[in-house]
Amino acid sequence: MAETDKDDLVSLLEDDDGNIEIPETMPLLPVRDVVVFIDMVLPLFIGRERSVRAVDRSMGENRLLLLSTQKDPSVEDPKPDDIYRVGTICRILRILKLPDGHFKVLVQGLEKGRIKRFLKKKEFYNVKVEVITDSPVPELQLEHQALMRNIRENCEKILTIRGEYSTEIGILLDDIEDPGKLADLVSSNLKLKIDEAQGLLEISDPIERLQKVNDYLSREVDLSMMQAKIQSEVRDEISKNQRDYFLREQVRAINKELGEFDDRGEEITEYQKQIKKAKLPNEAAREADKQLRRLEMMHPDSSEASVIRTYLDWILDLPWGKMTRDKIDIPAAKKALDKHHYGLEKIKDRILEYLSVRKLNPQKKGQILCFAGPPGVGKTSLGQAIAKAMNRKFFRVSLGGIRDEAEIRGHRRTYIGAMPGRILQGLKQCGSSNPVFMMDEIDKIGSDFRGDPSSALLEALDPEQNDSFSDHYLNLSYDLSHVLFILTANVIDTIPSALLDRMEVIHLSGYTLEEKMAIAESFLLPRQIRDNGLKKKNLAISDGAMQQIIEQYTFESGLRNLERELGAICRKIARKIAENEKGPFRITRTNLHSLLGPPKFIPEMDQEESQVGLASGLAWTSVGGEVLYIEATLLEGKGDLIITGQIGDVMQESARAVVSYARAHREEFGIKKDFFENLDIHIHVPAGAIPKDGPSAGIAMATALISAITQRPVDTEVAMTGEITLRGRVLPIGGLREKSLGALRSGIKKIIIPEKNRSDLSEIPKNVKRKIKFFPVSHINEVLAIAIGENLKAPAPSKSRKRK
Repeated sequence: MAETDKDDLVSLLEDDDGNIEIPETMPLLPVRDVVVFIDMVLPLFIGRERSVRAVDRSMGENRLLLLSTQKDPSVEDPKPDDIYRVGTICRILRILKLPDGHFKVLVQGLEKGRIKRFLKKKEFYNVKVEVITDSPVPELQLEHQALMRNIRENCEKILTIRGEYSTEIGILLDDIEDPGKLADLVSSNLKLKIDEAQGLLEISDPIERLQKVNDYLSREVDLSMMQAKIQSEVRDEISKNQRDYFLREQVRAINKELGEFDDRGEEITEYQKQIKKAKLPNEAAREADKQLRRLEMMHPDSSEASVIRTYLDWILDLPWGKMTRDKIDIPAAKKALDKHHYGLEKIKDRILEYLSVRKLNPQKKGQILCFAGPPGVGKTSLGQAIAKAMNRKFFRVSLGGIRDEAEIRGHRRTYIGAMPGRILQGLKQCGSSNPVFMMDEIDKIGSDFRGDPSSALLEALDPEQNDSFSDHYLNLSYDLSHVLFILTANVIDTIPSALLDRMEVIHLSGYTLEEKMAIAESFLLPRQIRDNGLKKKNLAISDGAMQQIIEQYTFESGLRNLERELGAICRKIARKIAENEKGPFRITRTNLHSLLGPPKFIPEMDQEESQVGLASGLAWTSVGGEVLYIEATLLEGKGDLIITGQIGDVMQESARAVVSYARAHREEFGIKKDFFENLDIHIHVPAGAIPKDGPSAGIAMATALISAITQRPVDTEVAMTGEITLRGRVLPIGGLREKSLGALRSGIKKIIIPEKNRSDLSEIPKNVKRKIKFFPVSHINEVLAIAIGENLKAPAPSKSRKRK
């Protein structure tokens, strides 16, 4: 292609006679989102490689090409079937070559053309074209002239509505006498869909095309009139609001001169008094004054005014700087804790230490306390006791199941029904900026597409940051540094590490049998007697009956089910009294079943005798410690390992490690070389409907498997906890206190623990140590010696087990 100047700008003009010879073949230029009509002039941006080559070829020959529309504009490289067969033969009037090799061209439609055949498809589309001429129109009839006049008038209507009509346009429309040209001119300026515009292009009868254009034009007139009506109504509404506001302000000015005040003025004045009385921080006072000025300028019934009123009410209702005075009496606090909480000596000591530091240094930024333990051990009541000891208000909020960050930080005011988060809601309800704020179930917070509430809590719980906590709704800094946050959780494994790092975790492990009996006698039973309308003389429960209730009707670390069972007894006694039966009533082991029915909790398996391939492990769950029974058996097969009982990945890996250890040390157990090749090993953890996982069942699995291999029973009084390595080392575990209490409830008398957990024995209650003997071990051989016995040689296989 020849270049005419440095800017690659080529200006192409017609010959003087204006005649253009149209060849039979020419390049094809597919276009998107536009249908080109005859005499239509439009600019195009040429960027696709095929299109660039087609323009190059056209400029090198006669500057003519066929523009045809794609059926699907989203297709980047259209095939012949993706292009309409009827298009418009166009002439390139002007072309500008861009630095990246693309073009900007100005084209004009000359004639309609139909693609007869694609001659070239590789570099660009070169097609054989048939020129389409309109059908000849005889002398215009009266109805044809009326149709053309109607089209002109509709065009003028549309342009007038849009404010685009001018005298020149009217003259141009009147000068066109050819119906085909008028139809093409109007079609090129209508906002038509691609299929509608293509349909018009393919109609060769000018009158038919004109009628179709008239239909589309009438539709456009109706749409334009409706749009203009809507815009007019909006303008009228705005003008009415402005007029009402102006008149209202005049009325206010007149009332002011007369010494009369309207409700609107009283509302603003009342807000001003409350803002001044509230003694807000400077930032909050400035924002309140700003919003009040906005409210004063608004229509009182507008939705925005309602939003501002709610916002001002929240600012004024929050206890900015209002605090209760701490009255910390350590002896009185100790007395209150002992009165309402039996046992828990280390927990109460830590709480008293915390209160002592707060008394000596009230400005100290303390650690956030987190009470972790199974349900029913008194976590919430301890928080209430702390609030009472400090003379502070107490507020509790449950975070279990929260998934929306806005529950903590609040919603932004742009949303309908927006409100602050739960922290500021609690402070408003307390009316104090220094309450004891308890957040329950911190370990059960979720997260989804709405955000991560646990991350939002980081700012509120960090003593170095919470003096300027920002709520999305309030959008102001609020000082939370005086709030005493206490959190509760059943387990700490699900708490994010960044959040856990800001807490001091205090574990509440649960209660022993003796502690439960003392608590039931001193707290639970008197409360149930009182709540059920009884008197102390009406009911007495013997120690044996109370012990049976704890052991056979409840199985928990806490006290909720125990209190529930005591409540059931009290209700039945209340009914007897209401039916005029004479008391007093004494509950013993003999008549307990008549009130509570048969025992609800029995041992999971028959452990009266030691059994081969059955070992007792210990698990630490969200409800405390439990005994976990593990079975192992051998059966004829091909050396496969079968693991059942819905256990997790960690326990499955432990099982594989146990099998590998047994195979590696087969000579120690007197096992032949091909022993494992002819037998399958099946390891099962009963209660298969309950998911189980954790890194402390390794030695129990090893004991059960080696017991099955050697055909030696495992001591029924022994339970064990610890993980095993491929070399037989026993690794430390967590939750020893909880597991010990769970073993005690199940009647276990010996517990094998890792040697590295020896120091944790100091945390075990003394009455548990009296009933259970602990064996610290460092290797699996020590475990087997205690649980199975010294001689671990496998017996010779019987004839019935020999393979033929």
